[in-house]
Amino acid sequence: MSKAGRARRIAAAAAYGGGGVGALGIVGGAALYGLIIGETKLARRRIPAAATEPPFVHDTVWAAAGVSASRPPIRMAMLGDSTAAGYGVHHDRDTPGAQLAIAISAIARRPVHVTSVAVVGAESNTLPAQVANVDPRVEMAVIIVGANDVTHRIKPAESVRYLGDAVRAMRANGTRVVVGTCPDLGTIRPLAQPLRYIARRLSRQLAAAQTIAVVEAGGRTVSLGDLLGPLFAQSAEMFSEDQFHPSATGYAHAADALLPSALDALGLRTRSRSASAFTTRRARPVAKAAVQAVAHPGTEVAGVEVHGETEGRRGRWARLRRRRPQHPVPTAPEQARPVQDSVHVA
Repeated sequence: MSKAGRARRIAAAAAYGGGGVGALGIVGGAALYGLIIGETKLARRRIPAAATEPPFVHDTVWAAAGVSASRPPIRMAMLGDSTAAGYGVHHDRDTPGAQLAIAISAIARRPVHVTSVAVVGAESNTLPAQVANVDPRVEMAVIIVGANDVTHRIKPAESVRYLGDAVRAMRANGTRVVVGTCPDLGTIRPLAQPLRYIARRLSRQLAAAQTIAVVEAGGRTVSLGDLLGPLFAQSAEMFSEDQFHPSATGYAHAADALLPSALDALGLRTRSRSASAFTTRRARPVAKAAVQAVAHPGTEVAGVEVHGETEGRRGRWARLRRRRPQHPVPTAPEQARPVQDSVHVA
């Protein structure tokens, strides 16, 4: 079965309520089960459990330098797991939510209010509760989820179903949704072979299936896997002290990947090359676009019409946008400080 066919099969199982292809079945079946379990237990001993909460960014307002904090803010929500929450850094300004908010504020010339309901250790099945805790009036939501589904061997179709439902619920409220798909777990240093190879393959398969579900639900995705993969594999600087979660620098690269799609979702146009550097590709079936996105850095996938039609013979039409290499969104400077309750400037 092709990669596109496998991703489409997982997404179809999610849509129709089936269990889908089991995680181990995708990569070789029961013969590897004992070895995988042993390596998983060893990896969990090497990766320290989360001992603290990530920096608090829920219900905060961020304003870039020169932006009046008195202007009506753009409302943005962060949902998902520890990566969305910013676990691994020590300052609120270094979380992906704050970094995105500051960058958006600089372009929009308005402050950005951040609602963060992301939970450390969350799997996709926690998304309904997270969505319920988000004000339906938020203009944009960013979701990053999937890593814990892979490490806990959740069936891909089950994970994808929860994500698709979450996107659909938020779109029904008029919220634009940007999903950072499952990151490449093959870069995690505490994972030994063959678990590292298996984790990479599973995370990429889940990312492709997530893309199909999100686009069909009306959202757009950004591939975090191969964007962060080579960078993280080559540099320990990208990781926090636990060698599992990103550092402030790592989160800056993630925010840089998400920023153009976030701006586009909000309808913001800019002449800044760093904020709008996309090369637009022709439309193709979403399953094919999903597999291609997983393999290319920072690729956005969004639904598109072809000759007035949203679907073709092979399903939903989608458009790939690939970013040119850019410098990452700079982290907020050390002198970032609160100017009033729940408002920060950078």
